[in-house]
Amino acid sequence: MADELNYLAGFGATHQTEAVAGALPARGNSPQRPPLGLYAEQFSGSSFTMPRAQNLTSWLYRIRPTVGHGPFEPRPAGRLRTAPDTGGAPPAGPNPMRWDPLPFPETAADFVDGLVTLAVAGDAAAQSGSSVHLYAATRDMGRRAFYSADGHLLLVPQEGRLRLRTELGRLDVAPGEIAVVPRGTKLAVDLHDGRARGWVCEVHGAPFQLPDRGPIGSNSLASERHFRYPVAAFEDDDSAHEIVAKMGGHLFRADLDHSPFDVVAWHGNYAPYKYDLADFQAVGTVDRDHPDPSIFTVLTAPTAIPGLANVDFVIFPPRWMVAEDTFRPPYYHRNVMSELMGLVTGVYDAKEGGGFVPGGSSLHNCMAGHGPDALVFEKAREAALAPVKLDQTLAFMFESSLPFAVTDFGLHGGLLQADYLDCWRGLPKLFPGG
Repeated sequence: MADELNYLAGFGATHQTEAVAGALPARGNSPQRPPLGLYAEQFSGSSFTMPRAQNLTSWLYRIRPTVGHGPFEPRPAGRLRTAPDTGGAPPAGPNPMRWDPLPFPETAADFVDGLVTLAVAGDAAAQSGSSVHLYAATRDMGRRAFYSADGHLLLVPQEGRLRLRTELGRLDVAPGEIAVVPRGTKLAVDLHDGRARGWVCEVHGAPFQLPDRGPIGSNSLASERHFRYPVAAFEDDDSAHEIVAKMGGHLFRADLDHSPFDVVAWHGNYAPYKYDLADFQAVGTVDRDHPDPSIFTVLTAPTAIPGLANVDFVIFPPRWMVAEDTFRPPYYHRNVMSELMGLVTGVYDAKEGGGFVPGGSSLHNCMAGHGPDALVFEKAREAALAPVKLDQTLAFMFESSLPFAVTDFGLHGGLLQADYLDCWRGLPKLFPGG
């Protein structure tokens, strides 16, 4: 796994790549006889009649077509859930929640076996909402492949580097980076460091896109050129493999007598990609007051309502803070969007009093009040407001227009912190006097 990979650049661009010279047809997508004895297969991520700018499809030229597998049979899903299934958990309601990091399993588990679901929103069958999973893996997937027919997978590693083997090529993804694997794309997850842990947001609905910048203009936030797509890479392997499919919230398995990663060439705009969050160009105030956290949006999965996201992926990266006469940490707020957060590294600037540690998660559902803990409030209120660099920290947020329901694992899996509300109990009454 140590070999260096090459990548194609450009978010949403139409790419073409071949692992063997001459594997791409000179013209036409499905020629009568594709080069090198390959099969042509169209991989569509949108309805055929979508507007051109929203039409997602790739042509794959592979050793064998996808259809050549045995029958799919149901298999246990373990602690994996899909919206709206919570595993029988009662409504979580408006209570703020916070969880400790997911421990690594005591027995060896690959990425699929190590998936557990923390919260769900909406309904996968209606292609609305999302399901938020945690993963903790201690072995490679080897000759097992996985795909979800229920949604697009956004992977956020917290510990341990991953190699994603996909039908369209390989991606190496480390903590501080993210990867998106489109709906239906087969992948296998191998571990560079022997074990790995992180989050997966499974988006049911429209795929992620870059947010509009509006008055910000042509620069800042995430730039198209920093996204990396895999070059074609294939496995010509006739040994036994297993396919695990997720559909309708259920898992199924099938046998395959060859590797599913046998695409020798491809061209199109429906493919997995990665992004280094260090490339995100943050913006903020240089005067006073406090801009909304939407300025930290990396990717957005839209709904049919303009400006309303199914899921926004937002980060809180290292940045300079220079505003005058301003409460600099995240202000106290209530909003229509529900926020499920995770901490990749460092200390989150609104929760310095402990409890929110790397690998941990928190949930603040719609219209539930939240904000800085008592320690942060007092420190920020009394601070001398000179320019300061907020450094060595990375937090993120899956922000949903639908409320999250917490799964049975989220409520009773042993990670939920019973004392989270205590972090606000020290807030004093300052009126009158200020």
